[in-house]
Amino acid sequence: MKKRLRQFAVCTGFALLFSTTLLAQQAVKGTLRSPSGEPLSGATVSIKGTNKSVITDANGQFTIDAPVGSTLVVSSVGIQGKEIPVNGSTINETLQTTNNTMNEVVVIGYQTVRRKDLTGSTGVVEMANANRVTSGSVGEAIQGLVPGVTVRNGGAPGQNAAIEIRGVGNFGNAAPLYVIDGMLADANTTINNDDIASIQILKDASAAAIYGSRAGNGVIIITTKKGREGPAHISVSAKYGVQQIPKQWDVMDASQFLKTVQTQYQNSNTTLPAGIAAQISNSTINTNWQNEIYRTGNDQDYNVSVSGGSQTGNYLISGSYYKNTGVLIGNDFERASLRINTEAKKGRLTVGENMVVSNTYGTNPGGGINAFYEAPLMLPIIGVQGSQYNTIPSNPGGWGMGTSDIPSYSNNYVAVAALDRQTYNFAKVVGNAYADVKLFNWLSYRFNAGAEVSFDYNKEIRDTGIWRYANQPPLTSIAENRQRFTNFLIEHTLNFNKTFGKHLINGVVGFSRTQQRRDITSGSRTLLLTSGGNTFTTIDASTGTPSTSGSTPLFWRSHGYLGRINYTYNDRYLLTLTGRIDQDSRFGANFRTGYFPSAAVAWRISRESFFNVRWLNDLKLRGSYGKLGFSDVLGSWDYKAIINYAPRAVYGVNQTPQIGAYQAVITNPDLHWETRIQKNAGFDATLLNNHLSITADAYNSLSKDVLVNLPLAAYLGGIGNPAVNAASIRNKGIELTATYRSSNNSVRWDVSGNITTIQNRVVSVGNRGVDAAGNKVDYIEPTNFIRAQVGHAIGEWYVIKTDGIFQSQDEINRYTNKAGTIIQPNAKPGDIKYVDANGDGQINNGDRQFAGSPWPSLQTGAQFNLYYKQFGLNLQLVGVFGNKIYDDIRHNLDAYELSNFRKDINPWTPNNTNTTDPRLAVDQPGDPTVSINNMAQTDRWLESGSYVRLRNVEISYTFSKSVLNTINFSNARFYVSGQNLFTITKYKGLDPDVQGTGIISRGFDAGNWPASRIISVGLQCDF
Repeated sequence: MKKRLRQFAVCTGFALLFSTTLLAQQAVKGTLRSPSGEPLSGATVSIKGTNKSVITDANGQFTIDAPVGSTLVVSSVGIQGKEIPVNGSTINETLQTTNNTMNEVVVIGYQTVRRKDLTGSTGVVEMANANRVTSGSVGEAIQGLVPGVTVRNGGAPGQNAAIEIRGVGNFGNAAPLYVIDGMLADANTTINNDDIASIQILKDASAAAIYGSRAGNGVIIITTKKGREGPAHISVSAKYGVQQIPKQWDVMDASQFLKTVQTQYQNSNTTLPAGIAAQISNSTINTNWQNEIYRTGNDQDYNVSVSGGSQTGNYLISGSYYKNTGVLIGNDFERASLRINTEAKKGRLTVGENMVVSNTYGTNPGGGINAFYEAPLMLPIIGVQGSQYNTIPSNPGGWGMGTSDIPSYSNNYVAVAALDRQTYNFAKVVGNAYADVKLFNWLSYRFNAGAEVSFDYNKEIRDTGIWRYANQPPLTSIAENRQRFTNFLIEHTLNFNKTFGKHLINGVVGFSRTQQRRDITSGSRTLLLTSGGNTFTTIDASTGTPSTSGSTPLFWRSHGYLGRINYTYNDRYLLTLTGRIDQDSRFGANFRTGYFPSAAVAWRISRESFFNVRWLNDLKLRGSYGKLGFSDVLGSWDYKAIINYAPRAVYGVNQTPQIGAYQAVITNPDLHWETRIQKNAGFDATLLNNHLSITADAYNSLSKDVLVNLPLAAYLGGIGNPAVNAASIRNKGIELTATYRSSNNSVRWDVSGNITTIQNRVVSVGNRGVDAAGNKVDYIEPTNFIRAQVGHAIGEWYVIKTDGIFQSQDEINRYTNKAGTIIQPNAKPGDIKYVDANGDGQINNGDRQFAGSPWPSLQTGAQFNLYYKQFGLNLQLVGVFGNKIYDDIRHNLDAYELSNFRKDINPWTPNNTNTTDPRLAVDQPGDPTVSINNMAQTDRWLESGSYVRLRNVEISYTFSKSVLNTINFSNARFYVSGQNLFTITKYKGLDPDVQGTGIISRGFDAGNWPASRIISVGLQCDF
């Protein structure tokens, strides 16, 4: 009996021990979040007293086998460490941040990593600063916030900002690749900025190589907001802003103009035009054309969202309405959008989707007329509209314009807005759906399918009338254009994350496939019907000649195999290897595959035992090298021949017309990738008890096989020149950003600043033959004052330099070359003196010289935030230095040819010699140097483009908890902001922030729409 009892006790003991062990070694699942509620990805969760640890995934989740009663230790850069006792199988914790600005979890493409583990160059946008700016696009919101990112704004309603990352690497397309929640889609004005949770900018090859063939211009990754665990959370915001043009051209009114033009004709001993003489005798008209076309515009931005979730899922539904009434008559933009982001979890399976439906509508006058160009040039003695103009042929509306009596070829923009009306409507869906299966605790599979579908509609109504002297009257007409754009993405990826003692290895491998297509159908008809003063605006209601067309200008596919491995040893040594193999249908059959590898290393030297600098908390040195590709500069079928099937030939006995065909364009079947070879070295540091963070980078990027059109001899019979991978461009520079955060609890503040230098150089332009003199052509020249030449930047100003004004005939006679030839024999005192650079005794295009670059040598941004009790202050500054702008409006104003004059013009006279404005005279055959004074290809029109701008200032008040509790709100904030309040610049035009007319003519101001001054009030509340 005792033996049996002893056996029973032993068995029971083993059973109890076994069962206790089973219960103790349970799988503990948890979710970690930051104080803002965002998932805390990349945090280390370890069992205290052991070497066992795991890393939280992109959703802040982890699973670890831990004994009951043990303690989990959580650590992450920028997060206060925490010990959590294991009392159950589920843990949900919100961790507090430290002052360390390296605390962000960064999305780097198919993965998220701790910022401290980055080996490549990645810029992180501070969304709090970006959201304070009134903007209609992502690009406009991030200006000045990230080093290495150049943003040039456009002020037109619905216009996108131009973004360049680390300079320009080709001649055709500088736009970066956008990735929105994993979907490759353009972040244009159809995207609501209020929906964005984070923006990361991948700048070097190590960061961007995972996107391979489309990453050559950099990558911008946008993550939209998600719901989080908890009860339903409602957020509402409203903003209203008033817009104005900050500056107008200071041109003459009617009285000043008439006096000046009278002097002009008297100087030339020429009879005044009859209409001008009549106005001098009896001035009846005084039109301020800028006031006629500029107006006070406004911005309205309203957003509402509902979000929430549980441990098994989350949701966010947001709606927005944005309207911009432009500062220029006839220009408006509206956008309405609905976003639905959801996610559900069941065991090891997570499924979700991110989707936005948007509808944008806009209006603008047609005719291709630039109001900012026309308004300062139009004569003040011409009325906007009046019965006196009814006698002008084809002008039933009586619109004012130049006549033979009052000569002017400027356009009446008010008439343009009334007679040529364009509208556009874009209905778009962008989104993706995904399924994530955790195969093991360290391995997961993800399927991602994305789509972007846009239905675009454009309509133009051309009514009866003209708006410019000597216009040929067009027929009334209606034109409609309908387009369907589709962009599909399918991806399969495997993510792994494994820890072996001091070794941490994670990464991703996968497959990605993209297809884009655009189909266009258009129709038009002339002769609109009218009845009872109303014009019918449908094609069927027109009676003239119909016209239809249709095409598929875009249709291409690509797929790629991708992979990345991140290795970390002891949180000290880091290695990243990335690669992608892409194939693209836009290239010739033998050149469709591209290989894009990169490697990066980092050394956290501050973790070494020999490193003992008490004031330096963390220091990481890093370097990278890799190759990126770029394919979005090409059309879908550029490698294929174009056949002209229109020609007819008459031959044979009966002389019958026969249909023929021929290859119209010589093509290049060997088109292939443009590549970017990039090197980067930098460091990340936090100092002074994590109050100060500094990041610095030096980069060198060589673009090879850049596509250019090489000239062919005309006898080859082709139309145009084929594209060839022949050019090379180099960009190099430095980037520095620093942020300091105070620790005072009563008065909190932070200040950050960044600087960027970019040196752009053309290395090669291919074999372009020789010029008429037999010299090698090593440049591209779109116009005779812009040149992209080897050894210089893209689009440098190539002009004839000026050397003051001739003060006397004797000075003209003494201005000779070495051979004694008078260089400007036809000049008169008061004319511009030009530099005979080549010494041939004459002024012509052979005297052009390089005279500056449109590319800034230095760009800066600064932000300051101050919080005291419930009050807040935000200041943002942007600075651009070292570039030159070609002021084409001033070129036309100062031409003295049938246009208005600057009010401060100071023409040379024998008694007024201390001036830079030449003599005032009429351009005529007997006085040809008047037009020579105003040649386009001279440095007279180049001006400094440097500026410092107060980008934004905002004063806010956050309601106290006692007030919030009374109205059952969790948060409420009221603010007043001023945007673009002042700009310090020497530029004489309306705005030095010029987009230009293309990459190679970046600094050409042909009426750039200036950024508006905006005064806004807003309210944001949560409950």
